[in-house]
Amino acid sequence: MTRMYAVIKTGGRQYRVEEGQVLDVNRIGDVDATDSLTPVLLVDGDTVLATPDQLSKASVGIKVVEDTRGPKINGFTYKNKSNQRKRWGHRQAISRIEVTSIKAG
Repeated sequence: MTRMYAVIKTGGRQYRVEEGQVLDVNRIGDVDATDSLTPVLLVDGDTVLATPDQLSKASVGIKVVEDTRGPKINGFTYKNKSNQRKRWGHRQAISRIEVTSIKAG
């Protein structure tokens, strides 16, 4: 028997999630906030919900567990023979979320 899973979209990316799963996404809210996302695809055994009409009733409940920052990305640009150099860094703000429920509608 296959487990129920859904594909959600947040922050311009899509994630395959199951109930109880914890994953890192772009910052979406405050810690301990609960929310629901509309899935892009929902699979429950042999049943696949993929059309907008079917998915309008479906929802994926999430809870924000932690707000943190991703790994440091260091960058360096320069232009040859003109003494133009620039160093920069970036750390993406991320939220660690837990999938609390998946409902087909």
